[in-house]
Amino acid sequence: MTTPGMLAQVQNVGYRFKGEGRAALSGVSLTLEPGEVLGLIGPDGAGKTTLLRLMAGLLQAQTGSISISGKEPVRRHAEVSAQVGYMTQGFSLYGDLTIEENMRLVASLKGIPAERAEQDAADLLRVAGLAAFRHRLAGKLSGGMKQKLALICALYGHPPVLLLDEPGVGVDPVSRRDLWQLVEQARAAGRGIVWSTAYLDEAARCDRVCILHEGQVRFLGKPGELLAPLRGRVFAVAADPAARMPLLRRLQAEPAVMDAMIEGPRVRFLLREHPAAALPPGACAVEPNVEEAFINLLGGVPGHRRPPCSEVPRRAQDDAPLIITEGLTKKFGDFIATDNLSIRVRRGEIFGILGANGAGKTTAFRMMCGLIPATSGKATMLGIDLLRHAREARSHLGYMAQKFSLYGTLTVRQNLRFFASVYGLRGERRKRRMEEVAERFDLLPHLDHSAGPLPLGIRQRLSMACATLHEPEFLFLDEPTSGVDPFARREFWEEINAMAAAGVTIVVTTHFMDEAQYLHRMVIMNRGRVIAEGTPEGLKAASATPENPHPTMEDAFIHYIDRSAQEGGAP
Repeated sequence: MTTPGMLAQVQNVGYRFKGEGRAALSGVSLTLEPGEVLGLIGPDGAGKTTLLRLMAGLLQAQTGSISISGKEPVRRHAEVSAQVGYMTQGFSLYGDLTIEENMRLVASLKGIPAERAEQDAADLLRVAGLAAFRHRLAGKLSGGMKQKLALICALYGHPPVLLLDEPGVGVDPVSRRDLWQLVEQARAAGRGIVWSTAYLDEAARCDRVCILHEGQVRFLGKPGELLAPLRGRVFAVAADPAARMPLLRRLQAEPAVMDAMIEGPRVRFLLREHPAAALPPGACAVEPNVEEAFINLLGGVPGHRRPPCSEVPRRAQDDAPLIITEGLTKKFGDFIATDNLSIRVRRGEIFGILGANGAGKTTAFRMMCGLIPATSGKATMLGIDLLRHAREARSHLGYMAQKFSLYGTLTVRQNLRFFASVYGLRGERRKRRMEEVAERFDLLPHLDHSAGPLPLGIRQRLSMACATLHEPEFLFLDEPTSGVDPFARREFWEEINAMAAAGVTIVVTTHFMDEAQYLHRMVIMNRGRVIAEGTPEGLKAASATPENPHPTMEDAFIHYIDRSAQEGGAP
């Protein structure tokens, strides 16, 4: 029975894909009210996309019922389509059409009259900050601009229900802020929005949160109700670099500890109950976050692997910089992608390069790996000149690209074997290393599966496994956790911290500002130039204002980007 006034109602819905042992969704019930943002959160395979496709009428529920504005989505699909704006997880527009041409196509598909379509397009492009780029090909847009274009196409025609499948994946905090401003306007106009997300910090912006796990609803309520049970159970203790990993392992071995994670200069941990025994010396209570609430709901990270850091070869520690860039610059014609980059990275350091989409991070990254030549400047690794002897330097490093760059038609096992051969591993050592990384990155159940169709989180684990097969001294990770679920992110960072503790030097880019807390040092780039450099805590402290005396890392990032824009950015 449909409740009057509800924009969407899902009642006891179930769905199982053919050949799958476990149902994708089981007994799912929720509602969506006018002017509400409902956050849909869950790990890979939780059922988020399946639920959105059912609500959009692209799949038929096998059990239960769904109504959108009082109509069943499949039987009355033409009517429901006019009521729903659906933004898919992947970029679904046409890269060889301009922004304007894509919008005209969407308007014609939605049956929006030409005069109204032109006016709506002008308004949406202006609000999204895309008006100046309306004649640019969609395929040439940055990740953030693509997501904004996809969102305003979903908004086209003023549908009362918006179904957004991970719109913030792969975009920087400034672009995510712009996306949320568009959503806030839709909410103010009385539309109901379902926002599926892997960014748990976004849950705090939603009116209600629905957490899915293994196809079932584990929580449905206000964000504050998630955090309340954790207060007084989350602590942090500062530790010297050499002591952090041993402390982490000790805490993880404690039955009273549900979760523990290295966070910059300290180790943060979640207790199963309020403390009844002595805490580690120096431990102080801290405010819980949504990721910890998520882990608490599920009783810990399922199947969490805790490989001892002794699995990673240890190397002598010292403070001498092993990666040095001086005035590193890359031009593409008249366009300066990276301008005068000068940084130093020490052994065992986790060094971050952050920036907005198109800031020059990936270009800088690829020059530091010796994958593309610099226009000018100097870059060395272990004293090896990357401009003259890139091949020699590459034997010391592992590289994980921003996009999945392995072979989708090969199995996981075949990919591992191929990259082991590329890195010069032969015979017994190749066999041993393939077995070790397959176990470490939980790839054993997938060894004979083709890599292409695997869930994103598993593909990312495979990419990391291939990058570390030859036990490199340096690891370059370009947005390694973009789009993966909270559990996978936790395990990625535990591996990264273990390798850093063993002396592996790691350079990483990320759009997750909570991940910036795990970095030892970082630079923030805008328009090809470094606009800020320091530790996470130092950068946050320097960005504090009377209005915001305790900024988050995302607040700090936006502060530096906005300041750079006000100063005219880089030439």
